[in-house]
Amino acid sequence: MATEQSPILSVRNLKTHFKSGVGRNKLVVKAVDGVSFDIKKGEVFGLVGESGCGKTTTGRTIMRLYTPTDGEVYFKGKRITAGIEGPKNEIADVKADYKDQVKLLQDEHSEKGSNESVKKELDSKIEALKKERNEKIDKLKADIVKRKDDGRKDVKDKEVKELLKKMQMIFQDPVASLNPRMTVKEIIAEGLRIGGEKDNKVIKEKVEKVLETVGLLPEHATRYPHEFSGGQRQRIGVARALVINPEMIIADEPISALDVSIQAQVINLLNDLRDELGLTILFIAHDLSVVQYFSDRIAVMYFGKLVELTTSEELFKNPLHPYTRSLLSAVPVPDPDFEKTRKRIKYDPSMHDYSEDKPELHEIKKGHFIYANKKELEEYKKQLVE
Repeated sequence: MATEQSPILSVRNLKTHFKSGVGRNKLVVKAVDGVSFDIKKGEVFGLVGESGCGKTTTGRTIMRLYTPTDGEVYFKGKRITAGIEGPKNEIADVKADYKDQVKLLQDEHSEKGSNESVKKELDSKIEALKKERNEKIDKLKADIVKRKDDGRKDVKDKEVKELLKKMQMIFQDPVASLNPRMTVKEIIAEGLRIGGEKDNKVIKEKVEKVLETVGLLPEHATRYPHEFSGGQRQRIGVARALVINPEMIIADEPISALDVSIQAQVINLLNDLRDELGLTILFIAHDLSVVQYFSDRIAVMYFGKLVELTTSEELFKNPLHPYTRSLLSAVPVPDPDFEKTRKRIKYDPSMHDYSEDKPELHEIKKGHFIYANKKELEEYKKQLVE
């Protein structure tokens, strides 16, 4: 279970937007649009939602495979990546405020006449505003440079470089994520070699040990990915992530490409590894029944935003957001009689009127967050079950 301490991972107002086209035909896809959450050490944090909601993009942005548009990601208290749109917008606001203040001063002084003393007073005040503006802009520009440095792939900061080794990823497709021209040993050992390990004996020992940890045999090290089943390939992916002793793993739908019987094996493996190694896991999935079994807390994502976040038990007991209820209504139950009468709840986003009263992520009760405006929040409070 998760321990009560400061978060190992903090995501703050994360935005990842993709642009295509040029000029008037330019299209902006807001894959992740203002997501914030914390993950505590030793916790399994489930991130769920339908295909295309931004789950995978969130995970890949945290892993620095994508550059964020805005927001920040902190790992073990250190900022590891940040977007630059926020500071850029602040620079534009500072410039606009400066123009408005200058215009206001000019209007005020025009009423005092046009003598030399009035003009000097006006010039002095404008100069002070200009100095204040330039100081703010210089500070924001320095922040932009720092944010770009934090997101560089060729990390020069040794502390950050070592820190990033403590976070690894298991990819969704066990076929596409393994190089077919490399042996299992080469695939798993790649992270060790990049990290500076050169002793072949040490590499061999670590590879064989991690293969046994994930339920494979040492002799599998000399084989190629095509010689394994889907479940075995995913175990190789898990081994590759574990070999450098990470503290956190981002598992991006690690079972969606597998048969149901194999899914259980991989989930049980991750559960065992979590207990044995004290791993923290961000578990990305769209299967709520699996996430319920595996996760301490669950965040529900829709159209790039988190709409509900709470403990696994609370989410299934008190699903408040209409989208969460829609997802839960689609979870199959192994009961033929229940399935005959089960009613699906259809989610219609047009039911929300956010034209004036804008929504935010509110804590409706301790540890239970809901995306709503003030009017909706009052309605959700009435639906709470103690």
